[in-house]
Amino acid sequence: MRSANGDAMDPSLCSNALLRQAMRSLGQIYDEALAPAGLRATQHGLLANVARMGTPTMGELADALVMDLSGLGHTLKPLTRDGYLRLVPDARDRRARRVILTDLGRSKLGETTALWRGVQERFEAAFGPERAAGLRAVHAVLASRAFRDRVAAGADPADG
Repeated sequence: MRSANGDAMDPSLCSNALLRQAMRSLGQIYDEALAPAGLRATQHGLLANVARMGTPTMGELADALVMDLSGLGHTLKPLTRDGYLRLVPDARDRRARRVILTDLGRSKLGETTALWRGVQERFEAAFGPERAAGLRAVHAVLASRAFRDRVAAGADPADG
């Protein structure tokens, strides 16, 4: 990595690299905790979001998860194959597909939620409840469309 003036950049100053490292590390912790249920943390999160949203369209779910449709489709494949989710055409717009949590999926979500709660409690204890809440608040801002739009537009830091 090089800075604008050609000097070597310190990778430890790259917010993207550090966030990705942190997310991989945390993802491994959550994946290990959910392994007995046979799902990864991302799959648990997807089931939980579908349960929360009802019967979202693929587009609505992709937006909520900050994913593109192609990536979402790839992530949905094993969950539909295993019978946890079903994809059905939308009644009003046959081009759109809705994601439905099956009874088997609801049961699997109950199983993974119990495991998730345990690792979530351990995370909160290790990181501290106030820091964990602050971290979630920061991540919510970083994941927001408004923030992405501000960065893309080169927003002035004094504006926010």
